[in-house]
Amino acid sequence: MDRFTISLGEELASAFDALIKQRGYTTRSEAVRDILRDLLQRRDQAHDSNGLCVASLSYVYNHHERQLSERLASLLHEHHDLTIATMHVHLDHEQCLEITALKGPAKTVRQFAEKIIAERGVRHGRLNLVSVDLGEAHKHDGTRHRHLTPRH
Repeated sequence: MDRFTISLGEELASAFDALIKQRGYTTRSEAVRDILRDLLQRRDQAHDSNGLCVASLSYVYNHHERQLSERLASLLHEHHDLTIATMHVHLDHEQCLEITALKGPAKTVRQFAEKIIAERGVRHGRLNLVSVDLGEAHKHDGTRHRHLTPRH
């Protein structure tokens, strides 16, 4: 593991320590590693729109909205190649939360998420995308496959 030292002004160091405490980190190093991973992920996503990703798409909608449930289900079926799984949660008598796990080319996943979020009646949509690399092919029990490995 590489080590490096940084110097921070008193005000920035105090604000950073408050953030560390708020988020439950036990060391500054853990916090810095997470901040760097997040920054590198965002850089990758901005520069590599054709790369692979895994993602979670969450959104809230009113299931009484005219045919919205059917439209959403149709979109998920049309993009079954991107969709891994969807969890559906009833928040109250009208509002539902759905969380969909996705994988595929980042550009395609982002376009699909935007389509879901733009559906009339969908509220609070958010995509969390993680860039991944396709690992080397290998075998387990005679089955050849590859894994998706998060970058950084």
